[in-house]
Amino acid sequence: MYWDQLTSPQIAKLNKNIPVILPIAATEQHGAHLPLATDRMINEHFCTSIEKTISDKILILPTISVGCSEHHTDFVGSLSVQHSTFLNQMTDISSCVAKYDFKNLIVLNSHGGNQSIAGTFLEVFGFRNPEIRIALVTWWRIAADKLKALNESGKGGTGHAGEFETALMLVMAPHLVHLEQITEKANQPNFDWADGDLLYGSKAAIYKRMKELTPSGVFGDASFGTKEKGEQITKLVVEALVKIILDLYES
Repeated sequence: MYWDQLTSPQIAKLNKNIPVILPIAATEQHGAHLPLATDRMINEHFCTSIEKTISDKILILPTISVGCSEHHTDFVGSLSVQHSTFLNQMTDISSCVAKYDFKNLIVLNSHGGNQSIAGTFLEVFGFRNPEIRIALVTWWRIAADKLKALNESGKGGTGHAGEFETALMLVMAPHLVHLEQITEKANQPNFDWADGDLLYGSKAAIYKRMKELTPSGVFGDASFGTKEKGEQITKLVVEALVKIILDLYES
């Protein structure tokens, strides 16, 4: 079920144990071959897939579609808000959910730049609102072990606008994927301890703007993205999400 497609009385009558999903995404450059809406569309793709599977056991909030993307703003079109603004927006929306007595909240993240502030939200809001359980879920982490089996581009290939995001967009909106604009992998050299991607995390973090990591705006290898792989990714991620949702709903 979608929060904003229900009436106020309908929401009031719902089982308050139904997990509520808050999708958080971004509007930012994804190289020359993917649209600015990629992170939002991927997040909503997973939400739609879940809703079709267990409609009566999930309630999906409107997506926060502009996130923390300042490190992408060297590339024209990228939108960003301050971390404090993003934290306040998450907090204000979630406070309404808690006010209406819902007991489970899942923050579903599809943008790496949101991860740290979403973790802060989890700690602070969770401590101050013990009556509601909060889970922070980032799509590429919850099924990472199984997703690694699909990875053909190797470490560094499934990063921003790379193999996996391209594959998912070929499932959702192939008309928005400009295959002719895909170029060779442009990841710039980094310290070995700071190297990583969606599947292979780094040992430590060092701040760099996206243009320092890759002049093309693509961190990874988009040439390995296929529709078939996108369908497999969808299946694995949705299965993992459904388990989390049902665990919360039934406990």
